[in-house]
Amino acid sequence: MIVAPKPAQPKPVHLFAAMLDRVHAAASEVLGSAADLSRIVVEPPRDPTHGDMATNAAMVLAKDAGFKPRDLADKIAAALSADSLVEKVEVAGAGFINLTLRAHVWSDALRDILEKDKEYGRGTIGGGEQINVEYVSANPTGPLHVGHGRGAVFGDALASLLAFAGYDVTREYYINDAGAQVNVLARSAFLRYREALGEDTGEIPDGLYPGDYLKECGEELATDYGDKLAKMPEAEWLPIVRLRATDMMMAEIRNDLASLRIVPNVFFSERSLIEGDAPDPFSTLEPAIRPKDVVATTIEQMRKLGHVYEGRLPPPKSGNLDDWEDREQTLFRSTAFGDDVDRPLLKSDGSYTYFATDIAYHKSKLDRGFLKLIDVWGADHGGYIKRMKAAVSALSGGKADLDVKLVQLVRLLRAGEPVKMSKRAGDYVTLREVVAEVGRSAVRFDMLYRKNDAVLDFDLAKVIEQSRENPVFYVQYGHARGHSIFRMAQTEMPGFPADPEQRLQELKKAALGRLTDEGELSILRKLALYPRLIEAAAAAHEPHRVAFYLYELASEFHGQWSRGKDLPHLRFIIQNDPEMTLARLALVQGIVTVLASGLGLLGVDAPEEMR
Repeated sequence: MIVAPKPAQPKPVHLFAAMLDRVHAAASEVLGSAADLSRIVVEPPRDPTHGDMATNAAMVLAKDAGFKPRDLADKIAAALSADSLVEKVEVAGAGFINLTLRAHVWSDALRDILEKDKEYGRGTIGGGEQINVEYVSANPTGPLHVGHGRGAVFGDALASLLAFAGYDVTREYYINDAGAQVNVLARSAFLRYREALGEDTGEIPDGLYPGDYLKECGEELATDYGDKLAKMPEAEWLPIVRLRATDMMMAEIRNDLASLRIVPNVFFSERSLIEGDAPDPFSTLEPAIRPKDVVATTIEQMRKLGHVYEGRLPPPKSGNLDDWEDREQTLFRSTAFGDDVDRPLLKSDGSYTYFATDIAYHKSKLDRGFLKLIDVWGADHGGYIKRMKAAVSALSGGKADLDVKLVQLVRLLRAGEPVKMSKRAGDYVTLREVVAEVGRSAVRFDMLYRKNDAVLDFDLAKVIEQSRENPVFYVQYGHARGHSIFRMAQTEMPGFPADPEQRLQELKKAALGRLTDEGELSILRKLALYPRLIEAAAAAHEPHRVAFYLYELASEFHGQWSRGKDLPHLRFIIQNDPEMTLARLALVQGIVTVLASGLGLLGVDAPEEMR
């Protein structure tokens, strides 16, 4: 079933977008309406002493226009100097244009926050387009570990960020319930079943899963089947035990995800692609005529398109012959789509390669109308990216875009020392154990306070410290500090509303032009940056940018509060100046609104009190 894309949404309206429009207008005034303005950006300068915003307009337009960048920059700067929002324009270096905006621009940005409240920062760049974000997708062979948790948190935060930026997002979990690993799970559960029947099974053999989590499965099988399974040959009991074990493991995994408030929209079974034994809620075919083997159907469709052939692969140039077979085999012509070598689809025993089922799975996404796909994988799958991108390109005729985000390892520490393994899981610490110890918010924020492709040292002692060195505490404390200021205002300013909505209406009346201290203006500039930050983070698929931004905003807020301790005229509540107090409380409202918004996107609590 293919769903038609939603109509494009209006262009986002915020300060940086408004200034980009003005730069476009100035460039068109100089060069004419035919100029290609698509590469122009307006962004904060790296050095804040250079102004409020900078643009590369002259640098990207000069060559096509036949100008030297500096000369063109002078002309565009002259046009911008007449703009009502611009206080000063300077040309720097080879042709960058630095802009200093008038003071009222920043108070206007705060007023925009007060008007939009929780909707401030919501973008429209997605235009309602469908996008599929697949993440976690761990084998259902045991509880999730901390590494799985990092992929889960990253994928979930990215999905929230994209939805806030205007995309129609589907969160998806691909259940790897086919292949050798689930047969190993079944044999491990069968051993626990025999144990539950009273047999002395001895040490768990190498190659089976040793964790205690399968004991419950064995006990349930013993209760439901008695010794019947024990009397069957493996070919008969294996599918029974495999289905029971995978169902129980998926229930466990759902609970693991729920401990982080992660609830995928879709759980898609790999086995259903091969056996057709799971209902397909997306199929428009009647069950009686639904293809049983979707992988085979996909391979034949690709063969008709010339993307699959029978041939031999040359030995790898690396000289590593472990996975190479000199035989005639079914191959995907992935080199035609940018890969290094064509890829096998069938093993020597006739079963499918993992790649073959992955191709069929991604075809399912395309058939459901998704032309934007994001896969979140572990770092050990980096060598798999080219072939998957090639397959999506072939399946979609080049229309679909697949972005693969790799999530690096997590090293679990306690006060700098590696954490011992979990008895329950057998050879690793489970995600749920970590969440139970330090809390959901600490897990989520700390995992997002590093770029996804950087190794993460997750220290159980440090993530619960109450200090500036602990980012989640520092940001949450910023939100709580804002609300403590509101409570103080209720005590010291008779009539100041306690109700959040009434408070917001009162603060909309504030004389925001009174906010002229450089620390206040710096915070206002940071608040005005939030909508652009959302757009940039969503476009780059990088939710860590939101975490970094929140830490910087909280740091500026804490810094301004500390300045008020030493300089009483900078305090947020000035008893003999109610107008100034109301303006500063409006600034606090802007801060807590943006902190709460950003924390919400990351799936982190925004407490109003911290003890």
